[in-house]
Amino acid sequence: MSAIAVTGATGQLGGRVARRLAARGIAQQLLVRDPARAPQLPGATVTRASFTDRDAVREALDGVPVVLMVSASESEDRVEQHRAFVDAAAAAGVGHLVYVSFVGAAPDATFTHARDHWHTEQHIRAAGLPFTFLRDNLYADFLPYLAGTDGVIRGPAGDGRVAAVAQDDIADAATAVLTDAAAHAGHTYDLTGPEALTLHEIAALLSVTYQPETVPEAYRSRSSSGAPGWLVDAWVSTYTAIGAGDLAAVTDAVPRLTGRPATSVAELLKR
Repeated sequence: MSAIAVTGATGQLGGRVARRLAARGIAQQLLVRDPARAPQLPGATVTRASFTDRDAVREALDGVPVVLMVSASESEDRVEQHRAFVDAAAAAGVGHLVYVSFVGAAPDATFTHARDHWHTEQHIRAAGLPFTFLRDNLYADFLPYLAGTDGVIRGPAGDGRVAAVAQDDIADAATAVLTDAAAHAGHTYDLTGPEALTLHEIAALLSVTYQPETVPEAYRSRSSSGAPGWLVDAWVSTYTAIGAGDLAAVTDAVPRLTGRPATSVAELLKR
């Protein structure tokens, strides 16, 4: 197999995928902003190429058959960064783009970042690239960080449920798609855990407590951090999306792609 290109290899998800591809002896091109932070892996070539450096991306992806595009870090101009990368990938003649998206991606999604993912998906479609979309639920690995220093999770999620998914499960699913891309062309997979839990249930697993907030209370408590409005909107809408039921659906995509059961929150915490 020709080299697979992976973005985000200095991060949690991209790094997991890169290590899995290396373990399989698959050559890969790692596109990173800071080569000094890139993992040192057998069969991997590291290239400095940020999403917005179109010339560097186009050169790095020239002749590459399959690319994993891990979404950029949250920022006000993330969609513009994504569009620049997709345009460069199309210009390079990439054969297949696997994009890490989010469940419920839609222009009017409750979770504001899911709107960014929808716009990115639409741009990939418009570019004419063969694609696979991996729409992840909330990262289960992130759940412990919802609790404040006082051991309380606060947010306007009510009794809504979330089918949070382990990053290792996403990485295994992504690896399966990348190594047999043609079989997954045009497919969108909602990647979830094996069950949907309320924040009360998640808090119990974490040995903390969950205290529901109203939306105005959530905005007041988070605005005091001095964070920009778009980021506060994202923080609050993480909870309102749970409350609205947007993250509650459980799918069998992880076991279908990986050949093993999805990891539960309880199992992940034991690890």
